[in-house]
Amino acid sequence: MPKGIPHSGAFKREVIEHMRNEGLSFRETARLYGLNDHKMVMKWERIYLEEGAEGLNAERRGGGSTGRPPKLDEQMEQDLIAENQRLRAEVAYLKNLQALVLEDERRLRKKRR
Repeated sequence: MPKGIPHSGAFKREVIEHMRNEGLSFRETARLYGLNDHKMVMKWERIYLEEGAEGLNAERRGGGSTGRPPKLDEQMEQDLIAENQRLRAEVAYLKNLQALVLEDERRLRKKRR
């Protein structure tokens, strides 16, 4: 079948049920039915096992991206910016504190020698 033409749910169900009944591998099944990619059969079997035979009827091509996410309202955006700045300041403070603690530990070790 040419690329881009969807397979019917009945065809997919036939492929999966034949593979399972005959104990065929994904590659053998794809070759038997003239499919270019055995991974398609793997995907159909996963859907069949998770959603049942009816799951194979659903159209799943495309629709992955709906463009940009919806814009946040002004207040929410300002709150997130403020929280981000606060967290950056907190990280910087903790890094400086850790550096001071390590420096104090080094000084104590030198005095003990």
